[in-house]
Amino acid sequence: MMLAVTSSAGTRLRAALLMLVAAVLSACATPVCCAPAPEKNPLEQALMLEGVNPASSALVIYRLEDEKVWASGGARIRERFTPASTSKIPHTLLAYESGAVTGPDERFEWDGQKRFVDSWNEDQTFGEAFQRSTVWIYQIVVPRIGATRLTEGLEAFDYGNADIGGPGQITRYWLEGPLAISATEQVEFLARLARRTLPLSARTYDLAVPVMVLERVEGWTLYGKTGWKSVEGEMDIGWFAGWVEQSAGDAPGTYAFALNMDMPGGMEEAPRRRAAVERALREIGALPPQS
Repeated sequence: MMLAVTSSAGTRLRAALLMLVAAVLSACATPVCCAPAPEKNPLEQALMLEGVNPASSALVIYRLEDEKVWASGGARIRERFTPASTSKIPHTLLAYESGAVTGPDERFEWDGQKRFVDSWNEDQTFGEAFQRSTVWIYQIVVPRIGATRLTEGLEAFDYGNADIGGPGQITRYWLEGPLAISATEQVEFLARLARRTLPLSARTYDLAVPVMVLERVEGWTLYGKTGWKSVEGEMDIGWFAGWVEQSAGDAPGTYAFALNMDMPGGMEEAPRRRAAVERALREIGALPPQS
């Protein structure tokens, strides 16, 4: 489903998404005999082709230039989930803005403890820690920022519920909760980041944004971060959130996106997160066709 938004950035996006959800619910309530033939949703098609169930996922894409929104997931697009490693985006911004980290080249010495991701088990820079999603380094950095600055920063970003919990949760709140955010809220936050309208210094943007690049070819750049929330006794949740800047193709522009999805198969399903979003972006012209 697609919608062009005409009314002031975050407020307009929220209004558009509420209208989308209302339209979906209204369509569900229409008697079959009276309902028009359903319009194919390109996002749902992309999700299914990559093995992601549209009924247990939410995907939102927002083009900044004309405020067009694409969405799949019904009411789930506004349901909050623990952000897991997608929180490394706001945490990186706050680390630089607060001075908790000097820059992407600051090095962290490995403590010798073997962890389940091989690339975590060595000394590395803060920039590498973002790209490798090295949890133990962020568990050092986040307490450095401090609870007050974290709460103020997340609230200023309108980052979900901005809830970091109590002192004992300072190294886990983004992995297990209580911090939670919806796909819609992720997109609102990322749109402000892409526009550089978050309350941050130019230096913070200059330090943080380059390490968020996942892929760059002539005409487009993909920024983003995956996430995997895994808590015993709860459904695993996978995330992929970021934005695309495209200057080529039939639909140039900047596209903020966020996907969350149930992952009953755990990490075996992890590759589907990025694959599904990239297929959806190609479907709407935000990325070039696969060669």
